[in-house]
Amino acid sequence: MHTFEVKENFYLDGKKIQLISGSIHYFRVVPEYWRDRLEKLKNMGCNTVETYIPWNFHEPKKGEFLWEGWRNFEEFLNIAQELGLYAIVRPSPYICAEWELGGLPAWLLAIPGMKLRCNYEPYLKHVSDYYNVLIPKLVPHQIDHGGNIILIQIENEYGYFGNDKSYLQYLNDLMRKLGITVPFVTSDGPWGAAFKTGQLDEVLPTGNFGSSCQKQFGVMKAQMQKEYPLMCMEFWAGWFDAWGNKFKRKSILKMNKVDFEYMVKDHNVNIYMFHGGTNFGFMNGSNYYAKLTPDTTSYDYDAPLAEDGRLTKKYYAFREIIKKYHEVPDVDFSTKIEYKAFGKIEWEESADLFENLEVMAQAKDSVYPLTMEEAGQNTGYILYRTDLQPNEKTSEIIFEQCADRVQAFEDNKKLFTAFDKEICREGHGMWPFNYTEGKKWKIKTDAGATLDFLVENLGRVNFGHSLEDQRKGIQKGVLINGHRQFGWKHYCLSLDENQIDALNKGGIWNNTTSTVTTNPAFFKFTLKIESPADTYLDFTGWGKGCIFINGFNIGRFWDKGPQRRLYIPAPLLKTGNNKIIIFETEGKRGKSVEFFAEPKFK
Repeated sequence: MHTFEVKENFYLDGKKIQLISGSIHYFRVVPEYWRDRLEKLKNMGCNTVETYIPWNFHEPKKGEFLWEGWRNFEEFLNIAQELGLYAIVRPSPYICAEWELGGLPAWLLAIPGMKLRCNYEPYLKHVSDYYNVLIPKLVPHQIDHGGNIILIQIENEYGYFGNDKSYLQYLNDLMRKLGITVPFVTSDGPWGAAFKTGQLDEVLPTGNFGSSCQKQFGVMKAQMQKEYPLMCMEFWAGWFDAWGNKFKRKSILKMNKVDFEYMVKDHNVNIYMFHGGTNFGFMNGSNYYAKLTPDTTSYDYDAPLAEDGRLTKKYYAFREIIKKYHEVPDVDFSTKIEYKAFGKIEWEESADLFENLEVMAQAKDSVYPLTMEEAGQNTGYILYRTDLQPNEKTSEIIFEQCADRVQAFEDNKKLFTAFDKEICREGHGMWPFNYTEGKKWKIKTDAGATLDFLVENLGRVNFGHSLEDQRKGIQKGVLINGHRQFGWKHYCLSLDENQIDALNKGGIWNNTTSTVTTNPAFFKFTLKIESPADTYLDFTGWGKGCIFINGFNIGRFWDKGPQRRLYIPAPLLKTGNNKIIIFETEGKRGKSVEFFAEPKFK
């Protein structure tokens, strides 16, 4: 057993220790590669790994907890400990992290009147239910229990969000009650009121910033309650990308080196991110300032270790800096990773979405349109269907409130596509004080037509004050010819493995390429390989959608870039035939896709 203390410095078993840490999110890396990424962290000279634990990743439905396989963070911690790495764990209900709703489960939004991240009893009850299952899993991994966890974070960047100290104290007390004994930390930006507002008495405050480290540490020190070790909990040595960016975001390595060396020489640092990984599935977050900016599938972050685990110039530069002040081991990497270009393959069959709705989802009826959360769905797409009266034609459609992107169809023929502020009369609620006058969609339909609205959740906002406004799908109502339309069917298209499996087994597939639909549709490919290897699927010629490899959702694609290829780790492939399905929503389809050994951005 060991002890870890926070005084004027960090002390391990009574001896002063400097923390040089790097962020790796186990939930953005396939578990077969956890050891490889951790070995490369140690090889660069770090002695600690930091990770969040996303609530929505482990309790996607109330009371349904998932801890195995990809979600087995205890195994991630075990591997880190085997390698001699300490761990900083950030299990707070909210994590930000450019992750869907900042890690908060979407089902919270289905509860009327829900208030998040404050001392609101219904919210605290759900946090307590979750922590009663989660925290006992962390207890044996603490350093004073024989594990490697040395610090645990109470909440994340709370000073940016609110000032409810009783809420922070509740989390503190609850974790102590459940067996957490190692020191707690908070982390906030050192700007404005955030750093001081996010602090809690007798808890180490740490800072989040990416430049001017000497200045930022000075600002932090002036606001600390007493003499504490100075630590940057998030040294932003890169940045994330959003769909629609003109180019991939990159830092200036020369500046990174100056700031990193300043911290390594005398202070404590956690590199955010050391290895970014991938936003698999629909778990990317979004930001909303002047407009909605959903994050790309790649979370490469311009990190020292690239999305696919390759060592970058930044990696070698940081390693040389650490070697000036510490002994750095030469680690033999135990995981053999190859990168291959598997060439071009053409699709074999297609399946129209409208022809397969009943195969994939059972319709839910309601007089008025339900939000995605009210319908019991977290992520993906939801299709709303309504029938006009036999003698009624449509001349105008207005969405009172809808998020994030909607495609409208009349009897399976597309009418229009709208995104963000194009959709609604009052905006879609992402940024409550920034509503704009929306668009009235002028259309002409036949009498008694069936109208379908396919709405996509592009990723809930993960930062800021609009977390409670992240309900997806149609809210309030739809005005047709000036009146509210009643009588709706809802098809929840989470596109999980069960739905994709149902489509594969019982779907209506067409193998004639000359008559392919322009409606949203699925396209089936077969990739035959002799042995698995890391690869990148290039989606040039395709519009927008998501891609499944052997039933696993590797993420979204969008021809607006900047990302042009999706990363496929070798463990998702198998020797022989690999089944690939592309769901494409825009009617923009090529005949083929191609696999490359390298990523590509604009």
